[in-house]
Amino acid sequence: MSKKVVTLGEIMLRLQTPNYQRFIQAQSFDAVYGGGEANVAVSLANYGLHAAFVTKLPKNPIGDACLSELRKHGVDTQYIARGGERLGIYFVEKGASQRPSKVVYDRANSAIATAKPEDFDWKAIFKEAEWFHFTGITPAISDNGAQLALEACKAAKAAGVTVSCDLNFRKKLWTSEKANKVMSGLMEYVDIAIANEEDAEKVFGIKAKETDITSGQLSDEGYKDVCKQLVDRFGFKKVAITLRESLSASVNNWSGLLYDGKDFYKSKKYSITIVDRVGGGDSFGAGLIYALLNEYSMQDSIDFAAAASCLKHTIEGDVNLVTVDEVKSLMKGDGSGRVQR
Repeated sequence: MSKKVVTLGEIMLRLQTPNYQRFIQAQSFDAVYGGGEANVAVSLANYGLHAAFVTKLPKNPIGDACLSELRKHGVDTQYIARGGERLGIYFVEKGASQRPSKVVYDRANSAIATAKPEDFDWKAIFKEAEWFHFTGITPAISDNGAQLALEACKAAKAAGVTVSCDLNFRKKLWTSEKANKVMSGLMEYVDIAIANEEDAEKVFGIKAKETDITSGQLSDEGYKDVCKQLVDRFGFKKVAITLRESLSASVNNWSGLLYDGKDFYKSKKYSITIVDRVGGGDSFGAGLIYALLNEYSMQDSIDFAAAASCLKHTIEGDVNLVTVDEVKSLMKGDGSGRVQR
């Protein structure tokens, strides 16, 4: 039987301008579905795990289409509640070269943002589960979302389930002050924290030394100190950080760092020509969860996570449509991009 992982969060309709057009140019939008924890669930289902996604979707044709998309990727949707007013939407204008990508949210009063505690039977949801994953986006969307995340964390701990959280700070959803207050209360339930190069600073005020994110100058030693401070403050068993050196919107250097409270493990650094960077962090988290659940070594775990997320940057849409074998091939050094035939 495959290992069961539960994720909780919001999935949205993503509307993206075609062909790198600006919003003001667009006459149409390309439509897909995506959201932090849903993206993780799809990745894990692709890797052969039992991935159950928990959310609430409106009981209308758009909600039905979203549900169908999740099922298409093999995600367990049996715990998804139905009801509420609407599915959240986000608009994407993809950047190129020196022009950054832009995201506009239209997600107020979405079904999951207004969900109630009675919408979910946590005891049933966590039955036979081994892992629970959520992100800082879920408590940011509404006070209801924060309460759901807390209830889920408590239920996961009561069921003996490992809990991971990607801090995922979103400045368009809440302030650093509120994020610090709410997330600090959730961290006592978290075993494994995942962050990008600026989350720890934006959420907890822990800044990496000798680092300038805007210019793409990142210090490994600075982020090792960030990991140590997070473990000292919250008692995490492990901390993983993605290190994105943004040379431009089109070219990034990408690597990962993993700390187990004793030793540090650094992945290979990849130079990526980006097709779509949305979901890059989610694919990293999913890769890490898969590797740790399958008892990979610490070094192999961070290598798998970094390789998986490297590949995601080459795929349109929110989700990482790659196999375990493809990730392992890149881990072993096959990054030439040569045609396979």
